[in-house]
Amino acid sequence: MTTASLAPPATPWQRAWQRFARNRAANVGAVIVGTLVFVAVAADFVSPHGLHQTSGNLSPASLAHWFGTDALGKDVLTQVLHGARLSLLAGVSSIVLALGIGAPLGAVAGFLSGRTDALVMRAIDVALTFPSILIALLCTAALQPGRTTVIVAVALINIPVFARQARATVLGMASLDYVLASRAMGMSTGQLLARVMLPALIGPLTVLASLSVGTAILEVAGLSFLGFGGDPTDAEWGAMLSQAKDSWSRNVWYALAPGGAISLSVLGFNCLGDGLRDAFDPRTTN
Repeated sequence: MTTASLAPPATPWQRAWQRFARNRAANVGAVIVGTLVFVAVAADFVSPHGLHQTSGNLSPASLAHWFGTDALGKDVLTQVLHGARLSLLAGVSSIVLALGIGAPLGAVAGFLSGRTDALVMRAIDVALTFPSILIALLCTAALQPGRTTVIVAVALINIPVFARQARATVLGMASLDYVLASRAMGMSTGQLLARVMLPALIGPLTVLASLSVGTAILEVAGLSFLGFGGDPTDAEWGAMLSQAKDSWSRNVWYALAPGGAISLSVLGFNCLGDGLRDAFDPRTTN
């Protein structure tokens, strides 16, 4: 008997990692997201100029300022690099908040079914009828324009998405033999959700969260562009685009740099999410 035949079979997590590693698009997404995280963490060290350092007025690209300067004379490249921190933090925070509220809500609704499920899902359907800009306006009226308002608004937009995914996963598992056996053995509702349902929810919700972060970054930028993000001079991609709309003709990179950063971030998280979806899909062959 050979050594290979004695090797234990690969676990589901190992097979998922193998599928992810063979996915070129997923690798590209991982590199983009990894670079984005690195830039967000190390912006103070990799930026060519100080965040608040000024050098005259708006100017085009040059050797001293690769992407030129903005209307206040600040280096555009430096602003974009520091903007990664604010945009990534706002996008991830909003998705974590949406996941923390929407997933348990959908899981409980799907598990209990009946009137509870009908009540929760009708509330979700009503929430889906409101456009994101109206939710942002309501949040601004209740709070004040600022980073927290934007995060809360984007989270409220995404809560129904996670609730629907969690509910669909739980409903698909409710009639499985091992779930019925666990219920017959006397497991409480909380134990079933925590020990049986939660492991099955990790994969789908991880994929959905990775896909949603890119969309959240885009939504955060859009709300900041409209003025809901607070200080319009912050180093945030949407705020930079808002400031550039009246003077980008004098420095095209004033608009292209933050716009390109947003597009690249969305592409990275979408590729990463697609790779995770293929990796967690049990129907994918080795």
